[in-house]
Order: sequence, then structure tokens, then C-alpha cells
Amino acid sequence: MEACLTRPGFIGSDETKVFVRELDRGYPLIVRAEGVWLYDSAGNTYLDGIGGGAMVASLGHGVPEIVEAAAEQARAVSFLYNQQFTSPAQEQLAEDLIAVAPDAFTRAHFVSGGSEANEMAVRLARTYHVERGEAERWRVVSPAQAYHGSTAVTLALTGRPHLQRPFEPYLVQQPHIPPSTWRFDPSGESALAALDRVIAEHGAETISAFLCEPVSAAALPAYSPPERFWQGLAERRDDHGFLVVFDEVVTGIGRTGTWFAAEQLPVAPDIVTTAKGLGAGYAAIGGTLCRDHVYQAVARGSRAFEHGHTWDGAPLPSAVGVAVLAYMREHGLVERVRDAGPGLRAQLEDALQDCDMVREVRGRGFLLGVDYVDPRDGESYLPEELGVARRIDQAALELGLTVYSTQPTADGYTGDQSLLAPAFVMTDDELAQVVERMAAAVHAVEHDVKEELAGKALPAATTASP
Repeated sequence: MEACLTRPGFIGSDETKVFVRELDRGYPLIVRAEGVWLYDSAGNTYLDGIGGGAMVASLGHGVPEIVEAAAEQARAVSFLYNQQFTSPAQEQLAEDLIAVAPDAFTRAHFVSGGSEANEMAVRLARTYHVERGEAERWRVVSPAQAYHGSTAVTLALTGRPHLQRPFEPYLVQQPHIPPSTWRFDPSGESALAALDRVIAEHGAETISAFLCEPVSAAALPAYSPPERFWQGLAERRDDHGFLVVFDEVVTGIGRTGTWFAAEQLPVAPDIVTTAKGLGAGYAAIGGTLCRDHVYQAVARGSRAFEHGHTWDGAPLPSAVGVAVLAYMREHGLVERVRDAGPGLRAQLEDALQDCDMVREVRGRGFLLGVDYVDPRDGESYLPEELGVARRIDQAALELGLTVYSTQPTADGYTGDQSLLAPAFVMTDDELAQVVERMAAAVHAVEHDVKEELAGKALPAATTASP
């Protein structure tokens, strides 16, 4: 198929030497940004409702303090390899991040992004068990409907077949359990039973870790399992000796109204990862944090954790991380998200309450998800061929709002959904505009979808894979 036609301010795949991710769409050519507003080359203006497209730009664009911190560090020393050197910037970032981490976390290892942070967490969990003489522990259990990164290790942690194709030959497949959504398992008990089956099938002695997002992002927007699941997970960790790893690449650094979403749940993770909000779009940086007992396994054992990447803990991104945390503390932005988040969710719920296509608005803090259903019965998935999620993205963009929507998955665990992740610095008026524009986009798409579905029979019910 030829690249889609583009309008002024957009670039298509036939107009660029960049190997774009999707060849059949146009990309707005953004030439500048101010705060939470983006401007393309044709002068079109967009309100950034999704953190630069990937839940990253949590502080908006052009913050002078962060820009100057990066420039000052670049003038001093921009790069050092952390196998041979450390720097005041890395040391300070570790101090500052551990200070806001969940209780009993004592060490941080810095990387370049979320995929690396999650792969580092898997390696650290494996190292922990090997150092303690349990080398048979290597399996990592995770929810099927998730996303943890694009490396071979992290891609194997998602149970979404279409993401793994055609790279299955490179992936070591890992066991998965279904999500505890309103559709399949509102109590969380079925997921716990599935976890028990995995443990029984593979043997508790082979399980290294259970890895999950405390609040999901791209794969299952703003979803979190019910409290009973977290309680049961903690019980099984105590019984079987595996580690609990939280992927907080999105939710870490204030996104859900606390520094880490782990603070809101009745289970304490052993390892936590973070990335997007740590650099806030000003530098590529992430981190893998661990509780002291994980660190002590290495300290009392081999005293070496060799795995890493070239830019791990480099001075320039570390200085940006220090500036980001300082800016958030100075301006009370975690508290801002905590206090404004419930009202933002309520506004979105109210604006969409008359939409037959909206089943659920969910989320915590400034991470909100909208779950769509067939308006004819209020429960079934929308026909995939309608491309509803993509149409909502496009409708919102035409209204000057950037959002992120997900398509139905082949395993049947989810249908069309949308995600909002506004910057923490948005004013009340800007947040209201996000809600207004999002609601207008959903209403417009619903109107067209209802017309297209009129007179058509509902498809036969389908069941997700176990």
C-alpha cells in the first residue's frame, strides 16, 4: 500500500529518508513546543495530552531550569563510562531517587530507557537467586496483556502474539496469566488461580520473579488489578520465594499521584523500574531500583553485577534526572497530580457518560484510560475492522489534541481503548480542554460507528485464550 496522503504540516513515508514505524500514515512535523502545546510546520497547534506521544513529557517543554542543568553538565563533562568512573551527577541522582523510592529500597542502577530498565530487572532477579545458590530459578511470570519493552528479553514478557511476530525464534517464551478486568475476572481470584497453575506446572523452584505494571499503560490503559490480587501475590511470594518486580517505567516519578505507584498497593515489590518521567523528555534515562536484601545477595556473594550499557549513569542524563526531581519537589507536582487526578477522572467520566460506546473510564492520577465496547449491547468488543481506536486518535488530532489509543488484541483480552497522560504542569483550564476535546472526538466517532453498525447483527461471543 502506498503511503497515505498527508496534509500541510505532515510528512508521509514517501517524503522522508527516516525509516518510520508505520508507512501508511502521516506524521505531524513538530517544529517547536511551549509548555504543553505543540506546533507543526504549517502552524497547526496541538494540546499534548499524552506526554509527547509516549507518556514522557511530564513537565512540558522548554523548562529553563532543566535545559540549563543539561547545558551546564555538558560544559563540565558529558560522558563517562560507569564501569570505570562515577560523577557527582550520578551520585546525586541515586541519593535523590532512593529518597523518594518505596521503603527499604537502597540502590539504583541507571540505564537509557524503559526496555533496558526492565531487562536489567530480569537480570538482577536472576543474579539474586544465583548468588543465593538457587540457580534453577529463571522463569519470569507476567500478565498476558502487557508491554515491558522491545528487547528480546522484555518482548518475551508480553503475551501479545502480534507483538512477538515474527521474532519468536529469538524469544525465550515465558508463562503468563490473564488480566483481572471487568470482563474476565473482576475479583482477581481467577488470575491468582492461573498463577497457582503456572507455579504447579513449572515448579516453584524455577520461578525467579513475577513482573507486572502496578497500573498498566499502553497495553491496557490505566488498569490495575483488584486489591485481592495484590494480596494474593504477596502471599505467594512469601510461600514460594520468587521476587516481585514492578514495571513503573510509566507510573514512576509521580504519574499516579505518588512518587511510585507501588506506594498505593498492598504488596511491596523487591525491584522497581522507572524511566519516562525520570528524564521527562529532556534526556534518555531510566533506572532499576532494588530493596536492600536484593543488593545484599550480591554484596555478600560475587560482589559483581557486570551487565550494563554504554550510557548507563552517564553525567549528562543523570544531571537532567537531578533537575527533574528538583523541579518536581520545588513545584509540588506529585501533590498536584494527587490532588487534581480524581477530579480530572470525574470530569472525563461526566463528559463521556452519555456515550454508549464507553464502558469504563479508569485510572489514577494523571494516567487515565477509556475502554470502548460495541454500543449495541454495551459489552462486546467493537468489530476490529472498524478501527475505532485509530479513528479516535485521528479525530482528536483534528481537534488539536494528541492521545494514544490501542487496537484489539488477537488473544481476545482487550478491545479498542484510549490513554491520556497529561503533563503535571497543565493548568486547570488546559486539563478542561483535554477533557472537552477528548469527549468531542469520542462523540464524533461514536456517531459514525453507530451509523455503520445500524441493522447489523452482533458477532458470536468470543472467549479469550486461557
